[in-house]
Amino acid sequence: GSVGHTVLQNVSSSGFNGAVYAVNPKHETICGKPCFESVALVPATVDLAVICTPAPTVPGIVRECGKAGILGLVILTAGFKETSPEGATLEAEIAQTLRAFPAMRMIGPNCLGIMSPHHGLNASFASDSPLKGNIAFISQSGALCTSILDWAVSERVGFSQFVSIGNTLDVGISDLIDYFALDGHTDAIILYIESLTNPRAFMSAARAFTRTKPIIAYKAGRFAESAKAAASHTGAMAGVDSVYEAALARAGVVRVFELDDLFDCAEFLAKHIAPSGPRLAIVTNAGGPGVMATDALMEERGQLATLSTQTVEKLSVCLPITWSRNNPVDVIGDATPERFADAVRIVLEDPQVDCLLVILSPQAMTDPTNAANAVVEASRYFNKPVLASWMGGQKVREGIERLQTAGIPTYPSPEKCIRVFMHLVTYNRNREMLYETPRRVPIPFVLDRDQRRARFTELTQHGRTMLTEVESKSILQLFDIPVTPTDLAKTKADSVAIAERLGYPVVLKIFSPGISHKTDIEGVELNLQSARDVASAFERIVGNASKHCPQAHIAGVTVQPMVAKINGHELLLGAKRDSVFGPVLLVGIGGTAAELFRDRALELPPLNERLAQRMLESLQAWPLLKGYRGRPGVPIGRLVEVLLRLSTLVSEFPEIHELDINPLWVNAEGAIALDARIAIDRGTAIDRYRPFSHLAISPYPEEFVRSVGLSEGSCVLLRPIKPEDEPLWHALIASCSPETMHARFHGLFKAFSHAIASRYCFIDYDREIAIVAEVVDEGQRKLAGFAQLISDADHREAEFAVLVTDNWQGKGLGSQLTNHCLAIAAAWDVESVFAEIHPFNQRMVRMLEHRGFRMNRRTGEDVVIARWELPQQAD
Repeated sequence: GSVGHTVLQNVSSSGFNGAVYAVNPKHETICGKPCFESVALVPATVDLAVICTPAPTVPGIVRECGKAGILGLVILTAGFKETSPEGATLEAEIAQTLRAFPAMRMIGPNCLGIMSPHHGLNASFASDSPLKGNIAFISQSGALCTSILDWAVSERVGFSQFVSIGNTLDVGISDLIDYFALDGHTDAIILYIESLTNPRAFMSAARAFTRTKPIIAYKAGRFAESAKAAASHTGAMAGVDSVYEAALARAGVVRVFELDDLFDCAEFLAKHIAPSGPRLAIVTNAGGPGVMATDALMEERGQLATLSTQTVEKLSVCLPITWSRNNPVDVIGDATPERFADAVRIVLEDPQVDCLLVILSPQAMTDPTNAANAVVEASRYFNKPVLASWMGGQKVREGIERLQTAGIPTYPSPEKCIRVFMHLVTYNRNREMLYETPRRVPIPFVLDRDQRRARFTELTQHGRTMLTEVESKSILQLFDIPVTPTDLAKTKADSVAIAERLGYPVVLKIFSPGISHKTDIEGVELNLQSARDVASAFERIVGNASKHCPQAHIAGVTVQPMVAKINGHELLLGAKRDSVFGPVLLVGIGGTAAELFRDRALELPPLNERLAQRMLESLQAWPLLKGYRGRPGVPIGRLVEVLLRLSTLVSEFPEIHELDINPLWVNAEGAIALDARIAIDRGTAIDRYRPFSHLAISPYPEEFVRSVGLSEGSCVLLRPIKPEDEPLWHALIASCSPETMHARFHGLFKAFSHAIASRYCFIDYDREIAIVAEVVDEGQRKLAGFAQLISDADHREAEFAVLVTDNWQGKGLGSQLTNHCLAIAAAWDVESVFAEIHPFNQRMVRMLEHRGFRMNRRTGEDVVIARWELPQQAD
């Protein structure tokens, strides 16, 4: 009945072919196996140790495993930081031991264990062993794992890997995502997440995985107590769950809200192509289910495909005169299998259809089995996904089996089909967003980064956590975000004098570090036209503040010009430092109704032009911003620029806890911040070696930008590549000769599409770097070459490659790119760098040999492997 006994039985009976050793000082044999008194006495080098002894004994056993050279541990034992301070101390001892054996990795403690069905390994205390499949499952809940396993066995759902991660003292979700990316059995990953401890590693691993394979996530704790409204509009609107929503979307992860959707989506995406767009067509033999599907689609904000005129004409030839003549395509209750087949084939031929849903309701004239056969045959030759809902029980069971055997996902209700379809659309949309080429938007700043930091320190050295409106606007101005001029008036006479200088009309606002929402305490007066109006307003504002906030220090009022609000909109721009993901940006409807309408979009910095544009497009107010019913639109480009500047601001200053620009007034003339407030966290530690470590996504590494001179006197800018460089990258490729292309790409690509270009231009700067050589030729920016340094997740090894266009070869550019990349490898502490070179490329061979690369030609292969080891630094 013990955990250890259960684990040993599972390992021994699940088909694992390797040796298994039992270790227990109290027994000579367990389950018929000889028992060793300690790890040190095991007569072999062990790959994996599964520890399920009492918590106080675990640190010592981990140390024994390290001394024995065991590199893999799974600790099932509970009773650590999740239970008590004493348990936390034991866990800290384990962590200290792991540091003493850096090559040793551990899953747990406090977990169910791991299962690898394709290897016959069940190293867990679960009562069931999963079937073989192509979905990896990672869960932070061991109890959920057992429920999922029980369900999966009954539904015959298989897994490639099944991991309960427990307290994630060492191996975490990001490590497993990276590992499963290299697993040939894994085509998709399912995540059950409660919280993340290393968001930057998670974002990096997830974005790398979702380039080619899907991740489906269920995030528990949507309404956690930690999601309390903060003092600002931004804090109130950017709750914990909405931040996770934004982060998962940015990582290309599909989030589902029902557990059974996890497997439906994962199985579909692992086995089938995702729809190329959101347009769904419906073929049904019953009007009611077709309406149900349409209702569900509209509720999920999906798109019902508009059938072309040609499609309608073709359908009219083969369907009864009473057919719907629209989408959904109602083939009528007496539909034969042939009628189903004709409708499916014609609809799938329509270029305006991205995906097809076929619904069957078993009526007296219906043949569910042969109708299923007809749908399978008709859809066989189309490269579009097809979903089915064969509604009913016993009558449709054989038809469902025929559909599923043929690879057509089949669900019991139309609504379930729609949920799966919309998750597929989300998956595609997220991936498109990740690799959508942004426009190049130059964002110049009057002050450089050091000057901005010095001025920020000066503005915040007073010791308060809440900055005044004047201080907050001054910080916005450091990044050239337009603000209304704001002067402080301590007395009534001061307010009149400032108003006379600024010119009427003016606005007065209460000035007090202790008052955040000025309108709530009647602390704002607008459109003041004279000195008398200003004097009276001063008295009323100060009186209201004293009445509503008697403890607050009233320093006076601010006076600023009144901005005429004609043909424009009030927006809220904000930033909040989330406890998990760091800074989060927000844009939405502003003014006093910001929290009422809750029309907002969230995104993680850093932003580019497309991400900023997408934020605006996702707002319900987007049609108003573009121009609606005769009202002029606003300059979207100017709004995008403000968002990009705000992204830079929160990236540079990790001390900012919350920031509100409310309202940002936008009209045809531009955008201007009418009010602003910033809260800072004085406990924030600034890492001068990793200044952007507070961000969940690595920003553009400006530290790797430098100018170099070439042998014939040209000056070239070496800099990391950006997504905006894709057009320049295509032009570079087009300028290369076939010989140059073959030397670099070894004949892998015949044509270079956006999908291929995104591999080189859309990169995660935490994992890889691509340095481009930018030159100016006849007044035009061009790329003369680029070099790549692609590292593994742990920065132990990196692959290097370089390409110089023909016109720039022989001038030393390849050497400069190589030197720059090797310097970056040294900065990353990469242990070794390798390159694959064609033997005929002797110029490349000589250049790398000159830099200490060792050459090794593989026998029987037309490639030379060059390897460079990072010089070891003395302690």
